[in-house]
Amino acid sequence: DLKRKAAAAQLAKRVEEELKPLAMDRTVFRIELESAPWSETGADRVQFLVSPNAGEEPRALERVASGGELSRIALALKTCLVGRKKTSAIPRTLVFDEIDTGIGGRAAEGVARRLKALAAENQVLCVTHLAQIACFADHHYRVEKFERAGRTVAEIEELNTDASTEEIGRMLSGQKLTPEALRHAAELQRAARVSL
Repeated sequence: DLKRKAAAAQLAKRVEEELKPLAMDRTVFRIELESAPWSETGADRVQFLVSPNAGEEPRALERVASGGELSRIALALKTCLVGRKKTSAIPRTLVFDEIDTGIGGRAAEGVARRLKALAAENQVLCVTHLAQIACFADHHYRVEKFERAGRTVAEIEELNTDASTEEIGRMLSGQKLTPEALRHAAELQRAARVSL
């Protein structure tokens, strides 16, 4: 019991450190362990407590965290639990769906950098609608949904460098791809490559 509590406290501290570059630098994260009846998941009840705002007491994660905060906390947790060095030959795949929910600017860039670092040792699949995240991708795919014969169909296409720049430009400008958005997309991609 003491070892589990010590491990929980250590993990909570690591998660707080991981949250700093994700624009959650004042977040308090705690892991609460309580004895529970034996079940298929063990004999502990584990609850994540969080206070994303200074001066607030940590409360149950599901009650206080916004969608964007949940995404970043999940990223921080996965980063801590996976680690940076592979400990086995078994490839790991990490999936982040809609990780950009409720974030932008500095937070989006922090998330993108963390995803890129994780991708150095793992396969990372990320669904995003933000140019700041997409510009860090090693491989960029576009997914499109449409109706065919009364059914919804999804198609996926891997984008080459030029098509990736165009897609990021569309993320920036909307339906009409402007020359300015295209130049900005190319600059974002250049900056992402240089800053690593």
